[in-house]
Amino acid sequence: MSDTSPTPSPTPSAASSENPDFDAMTRDIADVPAVEVITTVAVHLMSAAAVNLGLAEEGEAHKDLDEARKLIQALAGLLDASATEVSSFHAAPLRDGLKSLQLAFREASVVPDEPGQGPGEKYTGPVFG
Repeated sequence: MSDTSPTPSPTPSAASSENPDFDAMTRDIADVPAVEVITTVAVHLMSAAAVNLGLAEEGEAHKDLDEARKLIQALAGLLDASATEVSSFHAAPLRDGLKSLQLAFREASVVPDEPGQGPGEKYTGPVFG
């Protein structure tokens, strides 16, 4: 005969001792300015693209140009779409980072894209080294 009684769930005190208090560690998303969300997402896209371009410490082990292309394209689209919403103070370094990634992609490619056809170039125009 099997026991079909429900397994007791952990008590609130047991659960809270195992998990940190995330409410205390985070702030309400409504309090985060849009420019901060946009720049944070852009920095994450840049970081991930750099890793996939092989620019991280263990570069070649993580190199994946197909993934890098997608991330650079998404970054360019985000920056293009948010250009009027983000001040030049925030946008200028993001655009510089995007151009650096586009150039690194062009250098890493065995068969470079035609000018204007590289990742994100439909938003930024052709990038030349």
